[in-house]
Amino acid sequence: MTKGDIYTKEIFKRILSEGCLDKNPRPKYKDGTPAHTLSVNHGMCTYDLTKGESPLITLRPIAIKSSIGELLWIYQQQSNDLEVLKDKYHVTWWDEWDIGDRTIGTCYGHTVKRYNSMENLLDGIQKDPDGRRHMISLWQEEELNDNPGLKPCAFLTMWNVRHGNDGIDYLDMCLTQRSSDFATAGCINQVQYLVFHLMVARHLGLTPGRFTWFYNNIQIYDRHIEQVKEMLQREPIDCNPKFILNPDKVNFFDFEPEDVILEDYPRQLIKEKNPQLKFELGI
Repeated sequence: MTKGDIYTKEIFKRILSEGCLDKNPRPKYKDGTPAHTLSVNHGMCTYDLTKGESPLITLRPIAIKSSIGELLWIYQQQSNDLEVLKDKYHVTWWDEWDIGDRTIGTCYGHTVKRYNSMENLLDGIQKDPDGRRHMISLWQEEELNDNPGLKPCAFLTMWNVRHGNDGIDYLDMCLTQRSSDFATAGCINQVQYLVFHLMVARHLGLTPGRFTWFYNNIQIYDRHIEQVKEMLQREPIDCNPKFILNPDKVNFFDFEPEDVILEDYPRQLIKEKNPQLKFELGI
């Protein structure tokens, strides 16, 4: 099994045994019913990329290419435009959050563009690799409070260069997420930011080191409980998935989803043995 499989089962068990049922949830299902959640607070998952550790799971199929497209939409296209997301990356899962102008509001890619966050990060690490102020924060209070739309869940990345005793310069990164709908997107968010980590390291000429995901509140919806129990009963598939970037690409702004190749991940076997499950969305 992957390290992602191990973490996923641990988190599901913790939520089912310790989870707090919210009393007044903001989201609702499509039928208007309040979308209650079971949640726990505070935790982390960490992966040593030099050892091939991966957040990918084999307990159900994961939409990997679409996930990478969404990541590039935010940090490379620096967009909040749902038409760009659909036309360029064939992703439509944010359509339920359209505020009426075919955007998700002044968040995510809009914030990256407004604050020149991506360019500042790359330039900052290149000029001061030993600095401890290399980060991108999508949580900009004034923007979020004054405008309708989504509030970012995965909102903060922090980056550090580590000079290894082996003479190699590593790039470590941690992601902080305020809220994770874990059954539907927990693996997806980790995979997105691991790939982001690989691309930034390639751009900077550094070796990807340690990737860590911190979560503040992690939850499953009440209509996902049976699916979670099903996933806990499933047997993971033995594999060692690894993302490989196109060796001809260096510049972060040149990467496409097709430039990310996944090796040793038996997609068809996963579909057959651990088929996809249906998860209702809380909007």
